Amino acid sequence: MYRYASVVLCLAIAIACQLSHGTEVNVKDKDNNICIYANLTVNFSVSYEVANNKSEMVNFELPAEVTTDGSTCDNTSSTLKLNFGKGHSWSVNFTINEKQYQADTITFSYNLSDTTVFRNSVLNDTATVTVKPQITDVGMDTCYSCKSKETLEADSVNQTLWDVLIQAFVSNNSISEKITSCAADLPVTTVAPTTNATTAPVTPATNTSTAPPPPPTTTPTPTLPTPTAGKYSLKTDENSTACLIANFGLRINFKSIEMNFEPNGTTVSGSCGDNSSQLVLTSSAMTIMLNFANDTKKFRLHALNITGKTSSGVAFSEANTNLSLWEAAVGSSYMCNKEQNYTITSQLTIYTFYLQVQPFGVKKGDFSTAEDCQADAENFIVPIAVGVSLLVLILIVLLAYFIGRKRNMASSYESL
Repeated sequence: MYRYASVVLCLAIAIACQLSHGTEVNVKDKDNNICIYANLTVNFSVSYEVANNKSEMVNFELPAEVTTDGSTCDNTSSTLKLNFGKGHSWSVNFTINEKQYQADTITFSYNLSDTTVFRNSVLNDTATVTVKPQITDVGMDTCYSCKSKETLEADSVNQTLWDVLIQAFVSNNSISEKITSCAADLPVTTVAPTTNATTAPVTPATNTSTAPPPPPTTTPTPTLPTPTAGKYSLKTDENSTACLIANFGLRINFKSIEMNFEPNGTTVSGSCGDNSSQLVLTSSAMTIMLNFANDTKKFRLHALNITGKTSSGVAFSEANTNLSLWEAAVGSSYMCNKEQNYTITSQLTIYTFYLQVQPFGVKKGDFSTAEDCQADAENFIVPIAVGVSLLVLILIVLLAYFIGRKRNMASSYESL
């Protein structure tokens, strides 16, 4: 019976891996053997510039009809490249890490001169965005599966993936029947609470006295030290000065699990634009994407996306694209030295320390005049109030002195 059940299970997995949906492709190597298999659905949401400094949003899907020109396969790295429409492409780069493989980056290029998609666009060039997906720790010779939706955000572009079935590094020209599921598809296990319903058996009384057991010792949750403040800058090219600069220490709280973002070893990437800029910070534990908007008068942080793993290995991805934080006039910087906390989603809170950021109008690579946050401004209220009180007290003392002196002089004249 169990043998038949396992046969049915294997057939179900094989059918799941072969089931047609979305865009399905096979990439073959120089020997005409399958080296990459993919079956997935991708939705794109792109904001682009039109006349009168306005922008429009367009949504479209990765079509079923694509070509795989530019895809590559070798023993340690592979690239799946899907070309579609008039000059658009979507590619994923895979690398091997010991006995597992992962997707390092997803690159999406879109041709703004394609008027069938980007109507009334004032730009005719090809734009490119790069994001880091949560496709990690995939066992070799297994098919990666993720039915849940994952939204990846980059400068003016949202990419939503779902119903994903991918196998990189296919061996023996055969797609594997084994599945590596994404964390979002795994069932959530709950531990039933313990109760005191069980009654201990009654034992006869004796004259032997037993010392009560010692109370259980609890280890307090350690308090994290203040995060190290990192200094980050972004350049348009190696010979130019910085177009975006930011200094801050950062602490992440995901489901009450706190982690300090470590600036040492962090790579900096992103883009600078007239109306939007993006800063991407990638450490060994997480990737942080900060999107800034510019309305010609003020700038603000309008979107934040954090993906990574907790110290216990739990993967997470949280994003909010409707923020209005760190607002300051264009041409100045935003500064807040005092610790601040921001609720990004119901699961994610961030804490900033020694924050100063300028995503637009950077001159000579240095911060412009800073606009302090309200918290820093409140720090000056108490000393100012104390100073004013002391000044009033001094004035009262001086006034009393002069009044007393004048009266003494008047009484002296009267006595004469």
